[in-house]
Amino acid sequence: MRGERKLEHRTFRDFPSLLEPGDVLVVNETRVVRARLRGRRIPGGGAAELLLLHPADDPRFDPNATRWLALVRPGRKLRVGRRIAIGDDSVATIEANAEQGARVVAFESSRTVGELLERCGEVPVPPYIGEAGRPHAERYQTVFARVPGSVAAPTASLHFTEDTFGALRERGIEIVRIVLDVGLGTFRPIVEERVDEHPIHAESYEIPEPAAAALARARAEGRRVVAAGTTVMRALEAAADPGGVVRAGAATTDLYIRPGFRFRVTGALLTNFHLPRSTLLVLVSAFGGYQAIREAYREAIERRYRFFSFGDAMFIEPGCNP
Repeated sequence: MRGERKLEHRTFRDFPSLLEPGDVLVVNETRVVRARLRGRRIPGGGAAELLLLHPADDPRFDPNATRWLALVRPGRKLRVGRRIAIGDDSVATIEANAEQGARVVAFESSRTVGELLERCGEVPVPPYIGEAGRPHAERYQTVFARVPGSVAAPTASLHFTEDTFGALRERGIEIVRIVLDVGLGTFRPIVEERVDEHPIHAESYEIPEPAAAALARARAEGRRVVAAGTTVMRALEAAADPGGVVRAGAATTDLYIRPGFRFRVTGALLTNFHLPRSTLLVLVSAFGGYQAIREAYREAIERRYRFFSFGDAMFIEPGCNP
């Protein structure tokens, strides 16, 4: 969806040609951690599973934290006080109940939780792409994944290859790197009757000084900022002051972008197709316009485009005609 043109159907190899020389493409360097732990219930020995979301006291990833917010399975058997043996020297205790079925879990181990995850954890690949073996785990990382902290990949960025970056550099596109740790809250479906009533969980992000400086130069020179994914858009818009200047630093955000939001930084968006009743679909509609996005999705469904993590993508500029 480009400018005043009607909808166009391309392949991702065309993406660099859709950008203009001087554009700034912002990518999310977050890396999906091995956040799924399997163990045995104490007593009884039945199977148990933990999906660590983030430390209980801070949304930022901290491998040294001992208390974590986690999703558990089987939930009915993992009540407060239940213990889980993981590996040969670690025990997790269900310490408290949390919102939306999550638990607060406390670890006792001779190693840090970060070390435990590296040794025993699995990358939480979505169930529809197969078992969490090494090939799938490696595919469920972007080519620029660097900073551990996410429990889900920034899916629009899974399309990128080193060849893509070569083509972008040849076209004169500036690449800027930031981090937002993707949490499950982003993907929880909207169950409330009104979109405005849906609570959205906080996620941590960091805008490095070089990234903030590059964005300031682009703003001063009138160059466009292109967000590679909704996670990038959320971080940029959360970090921007009222005048559109993106501030460097680490913070958390519960920014919920919905129709009526005033975009201060993002000039174009690359994003995958999102599921109904998702906050991501609300965000995309706020940016591209409800009617334009509705028409794009109608065509995508008609042409059998793919949804989910390894699905197809769309490039959106505001003001598109359906």
